[in-house]
Amino acid sequence: MLLKPSLLTHQSDFRFSRQTRIFRARNSANSHMAPPILSLALPSDTGRVLSIQSHTVQGYVGNKSAVFPLQLLGYDVDPINSVQFSNHTGYPTVKGQVLNGQQLWELIEGLEGNELLFYTHLLTGYIGSESFLNTVLQVVNKLRSVNPGLIYVCDPVMGDEGKLYVPEELVSVYREKVVPVASMLTPNQFEAELLTGFRIQSEGQGREACRFLHAAGPSKVIITSITINGNLLLIGSHQKEKGEPPRQFKIVIPKIPAYFTGTGDLMTALLLGWSNKYRDNLEIAAELAVSSLQAVLHRTLSDYKSAGHDSQSTSLEIRLIQSQDDIRNPQVKFKAEIYS
Repeated sequence: MLLKPSLLTHQSDFRFSRQTRIFRARNSANSHMAPPILSLALPSDTGRVLSIQSHTVQGYVGNKSAVFPLQLLGYDVDPINSVQFSNHTGYPTVKGQVLNGQQLWELIEGLEGNELLFYTHLLTGYIGSESFLNTVLQVVNKLRSVNPGLIYVCDPVMGDEGKLYVPEELVSVYREKVVPVASMLTPNQFEAELLTGFRIQSEGQGREACRFLHAAGPSKVIITSITINGNLLLIGSHQKEKGEPPRQFKIVIPKIPAYFTGTGDLMTALLLGWSNKYRDNLEIAAELAVSSLQAVLHRTLSDYKSAGHDSQSTSLEIRLIQSQDDIRNPQVKFKAEIYS
């Protein structure tokens, strides 16, 4: 499903058309050089995303889990791989390389030197060092100097179920520097607790955490997984205007007795994709994202069982390619309940 041009805001149309005119003028003056970049000269109706995440040769995590779904939803996506590993870290052996902050900035300078820095969205996931995260903040500033309307979607990957995955100093960087510049945050329960500084043990506390984060910066906050009294929920919140009460909702999600890799990366990508198509209806975007993700997980579980594998013995690699119809056109089976 692609967004019809008529559904785009006038501001978005202006940004694209202005950028297109500038690009064509420059390209015309330098016609002996490279041909036009069509994602700039003829931008998609949805947007152009810069995605800074990890990459694995085999399997679907990080950019491997995010880029393809966004492309299926109609986005041009340019990935920068913060790491390039042979496989995810759940395997006995992992080989590969890690990109540092200076190398990230060199890539940004290369794009800037060729006037390729016009993006509508920035997406970030797992970041393993404070220096790299600080460079990402410089990237945000640079991209917004080109397009002030840039939407920054941040999955603040720090840990889960009380366990920290990253150096402790990253928590304060996320809280003090990243949250204020993010447009949309997609933490899990533990990460939301780290960002707010208080425990979340009820739906009311989850909603309060969203309001706390709104006050710090982002207009859209989705706690993607929160367990309350044994029930798994998503809690979403959209504050359309600063100072106004946000529109909040929940989606009850059935638990699946298995552990999957790459699900958080896929979920954030789907939320970016659908929330840009339904800009004033975050709950609809969340329904579509949850329904897609659940379809992917059920297909994955079914395929592993067909192969005779005990789904609870190891983490499972999601069946992304086989689930592309569920990503492009999901059947909405999980509905949002609006809080009064």
